[in-house]
Amino acid sequence: MKLTAAAKGTFAIAPTPFHDDGRIDEASIDRLVDFYAEAGCDGITVLGIMGEAPKLDAAESAEVAIRFVKRAKTMQIIVGVSSPGFATMRALARATMDAGAAGVMIAPPPSLRTDDQISGYFKQAQDAIGEDIPWVLQDYPLTQQVQFTPSVIRKIVMDSPSCVMLKHEDWPGLEKISALRGFQKDGSLKPLSILCGNGGLFLDFEMERGADGAMTGYAFPEMLVDVVKLSQAGKRDAAHDLFDAHLPLVRYEQQPGAGLAVRKYVLQKRGAIASAAQRKPASAISAAAKAEVDYLLSRVARYDARANLQPRATAAE
Repeated sequence: MKLTAAAKGTFAIAPTPFHDDGRIDEASIDRLVDFYAEAGCDGITVLGIMGEAPKLDAAESAEVAIRFVKRAKTMQIIVGVSSPGFATMRALARATMDAGAAGVMIAPPPSLRTDDQISGYFKQAQDAIGEDIPWVLQDYPLTQQVQFTPSVIRKIVMDSPSCVMLKHEDWPGLEKISALRGFQKDGSLKPLSILCGNGGLFLDFEMERGADGAMTGYAFPEMLVDVVKLSQAGKRDAAHDLFDAHLPLVRYEQQPGAGLAVRKYVLQKRGAIASAAQRKPASAISAAAKAEVDYLLSRVARYDARANLQPRATAAE
């Protein structure tokens, strides 16, 4: 089923599993899909920043994305197709959509500076992939160094019939969500799904500002699922209580450079992937950092028993 502006819930940002020698770990992809399904996720986004997409060649990118698509059953798969060239973007978008992906995600290149450059780029990107492919606009200025005002987002979305979702990762960005929802109230913006990233760091208040859910890679997607559902049900205190219990670990994951290593370490401990390896060039966490993560897990487990990780089999066993 193709992605629409009615999408909501939790879409996990998936890492790309590798063996220790850097080869793609297909078995761990399968286990990771099952892990996200068991957590209650509505979808998975692959080949994003957390997916180490720049470290894959074109054939590997298609292989990884299609493996996720084929393993998923009821979950929708969004594929990151950002690329320096539109030919590569189009090829990956077409291949994965033909395999059953729900949509694709496009991020801006860091060279864009003016509002006209930004809106013009995404018009060209849509023309490249084709208007029949629904796509997600990724707004992550902390990494991409491109600043989207709410008005520019509105122009991009209104100029593109197939842009159905915003991945919101601005920081601070709560006022941006309110502005976009305000545009919808006055009729100047069409329906648009807004899912939020930033490791889930502001998910509690993002939901209250009008977000439709989460799209991030926190290693306890169950927490994201529950916070989204509690918020949608109007159970504000319960949503904040659960979120607050996980916040120290969410914060620890957000360290620039170390975040992916932390997430893969926890996902390995949870049995979702066989190895925490990244493709080189790669970051790593020290024994001291692992001990700190383990300590944080023990503290989260005081409130949420799902963080009480006992030794268990991994995907390789």
